This record gives sequence, C-alpha cells and structure tokens, in this order.
Amino acid sequence: MKKYALIGHPLGHSLSPEIHSRLMKLGGIDGSYELLDIPPEELTARFGELAELDGFNATIPHKVGIIPYTDRLDSSAERFGSVNCVKNGTEKVGYNTDVFGFTRSIDMLGASLKSRVLVIGCGGVGRMIAAQSAYCGGDVTVAVLPDFLADAEKTVAHAKSVMPGAALRTAAISGGTLSAQDIGGERFDLLVNASPVGMFPKTDACPCSDDVTALCGSVFDVIYNPKETLLYKRARSMGKPAMTGMAMLVLQAAAAQEIWNGAQFADADLKQLIADMEASI
Repeated sequence: MKKYALIGHPLGHSLSPEIHSRLMKLGGIDGSYELLDIPPEELTARFGELAELDGFNATIPHKVGIIPYTDRLDSSAERFGSVNCVKNGTEKVGYNTDVFGFTRSIDMLGASLKSRVLVIGCGGVGRMIAAQSAYCGGDVTVAVLPDFLADAEKTVAHAKSVMPGAALRTAAISGGTLSAQDIGGERFDLLVNASPVGMFPKTDACPCSDDVTALCGSVFDVIYNPKETLLYKRARSMGKPAMTGMAMLVLQAAAAQEIWNGAQFADADLKQLIADMEASI
C-alpha cells in the first residue's frame, strides 16, 4: 500500500483525506492518506519520517520551509518559491499543484487568464494567482487594503523581475470594500477573490461592491466554505458565470495524484467529486 499525508500546523478538520481517498479509488490506487501535525520547529527532525512516505502535501506553515528537503523543484514551484506537493523516490521533487488547481478551475469556469484579470487579496494564494495570471498573458490588477499595499507592490515587482513585460499593477481598497471608484470604473474579464472575506462563519461579507461585480465578466471565489459565498450569489444573480473554491481544492489534489501515480481522471468524475464535496460542507 502506498502512503501519503498532509503536513501542516495547526491541522484541524481537513477535507484532504476524503478527497484523496476518493481520487485513489477512482484511479485504482491502493493507498492511504493521513494528517501529520508538525510544528515548524520539528520539521527538520521529521524529514526521515516524511522520506518513508511515497509523497506528501504541505500546507501552512511549511510551503517554504519544506524546500530544503527537496532535491529539486519543478517549474511550478520554482516560479513561486512555494511547495505544496512532494514526490519521493530516487530524488525528492517539489511541486506547486495549487497552480494546476487554479488554472484548471478557470478552464472549467469557461474563462481565460489571457485577459483582463482583477485579483482581490495578495496573501499566499493571491500572490500565486496574480503571478500565474500574468504568466499566462493576463493584464492583472491586484487590489488590497492600504495596510497590504507595500506587500502587493513587492509581489508585482518580483513578478516583473522574473517575467519581463508582465502586465501587473496594484490598486488600493479605500473603504474596506473594493468599489468601482478604486479601480477607476474599468471593466475586467475575470474577477478573482483571493481574500478570506466571505468565509465561514462571516458569510454575510463580500469583498467588493455590486458595481465592481457588474464590471466583470466572470467570477471565481477561492473560498469553498460556504459552498455559495455572497460574492458568488450576487454574480449569479447578475447572470455571470461564477465558481467557488471547491473545484480548486479537488483539482489540485487530482494534480498531486497525477504526479505521484500517473493517474488520469475523467472530467465527469472530477465534477461529481467536486459536487459531492460541496454537498458535504
């Protein structure tokens, strides 16, 4: 039996074991998936334990700290300096499957990253989404609260340093909620909420005003709990294609199984798994 795990700290309830169990069943893989709560100060001492696994995922706070464990990084991880998936073997290779989960979600949404993209938030996932959108040829605006503007500008500067000619810029959220005035009334093809605004239990919050949503063609919210965020509901009420983050969570896990086992999954099976996981929230 193959053995896999998710490492992080603290690790509370996680959907990863159920998602990976379903994926392994679909792929005919005899394997197990467990949660390993590892504090940052214990990570180096537990490298030996991790080496006994066939592969593992890493979440906060280990996405950077796990890099010294690897022998090399796949381009997906090297581009962002962040690892969330490691394949063990003759060499230990680090990947970033969040990238695959995001890009495949946007494909499933029917949108394109080679367009005008508005990203709200610039934390770990926001930095990846902004940089990946620019890498795919998008014209990207990153909107953040004033307190995080300096960090967002560093992200933009770094992305431009490794991708000369990349189209990225920042915008400040002036009133706590992004307004059309904050983005100069400009239109975007895709709006991505990469902030925690609207996440359970504060489900009555929305990261932007309705006039911003109205200016955007499609909406992707990385939040998966609740399964229908307020932003999602408002976008759908306007007749816009919209999706929340369960697809990204499932699709990044599917990418890990592809890396670890060469598994292949039918689109219909993945869509059913996404729906089942949303129903479980």
